Amino acid sequence: MPTLRVDGVRVTVPAGATVLAAARAAGAEIPTLCHHEGLEPWGGCRLCLVEISKPGWTGEGKIVTSCNYPAEDGLVVRTSGERVVATRRVVVDLLLARCPGTPLVQRLAREHGIEEASYEVNPEPTDCVLCGLCTRACDRMGVSAIASVSRGASRAIAPPFNQPPPDCIGCLACAEVCPTGHIAWSEADGRRTIWGRVFEMQRCEGCGRPHLTAAQAGWARARGAAEQDLRLCDACKREQLARTLRAVSRGETVAAQAAAS
Repeated sequence: MPTLRVDGVRVTVPAGATVLAAARAAGAEIPTLCHHEGLEPWGGCRLCLVEISKPGWTGEGKIVTSCNYPAEDGLVVRTSGERVVATRRVVVDLLLARCPGTPLVQRLAREHGIEEASYEVNPEPTDCVLCGLCTRACDRMGVSAIASVSRGASRAIAPPFNQPPPDCIGCLACAEVCPTGHIAWSEADGRRTIWGRVFEMQRCEGCGRPHLTAAQAGWARARGAAEQDLRLCDACKREQLARTLRAVSRGETVAAQAAAS
């Protein structure tokens, strides 16, 4: 297991850990936008930059994205050096120009001492910070219904040809990981709408509430999901498990508990 120093703190992390994981283990606070524990590191937002060096290196340290740089034995990490902070400020400044009204970006700007963007403000402000979490979550689901389109100032996240994506299953994975709440969706009358598509909902057999789309259920069945796992919502599954555990703690059999219910 590699041992390294983060801001003077000695820390040992499991093999394969990243510098970001090591920094957090050492108690260092490093801002991130595009990082999520359930997704592969991407290094796109550039906020997690740190300065690294090793004994014997000459000259200035190297600036790297900590989320995808491997923790190495003997590495010396600085999370808040002058170069690091200055570079992060540029990133936040650009974000503020793109998303001037986004609360998350405004908070980051305040934390970095930025009161207003020094770059030309986006004439069409957006809450999308281009973190890529939504597209990577969609890809991880194996759906790939949305993607990054265009380049430069016009870059955006959208379905193909900006039309309702035929591959979308309405699972909300993209909306759940969006850090700014930019991805809009709604539910009404047993239907869910997202990315311009309307999905019929499947109701929980326990409480009767809509809990997943029919398309999502079909996607899960095609990947071997047990039918009983699709019948109940998460809340009813937890309640079912709680009843089972209470029955076991009282010495009852699962069958007896099922008969009693």
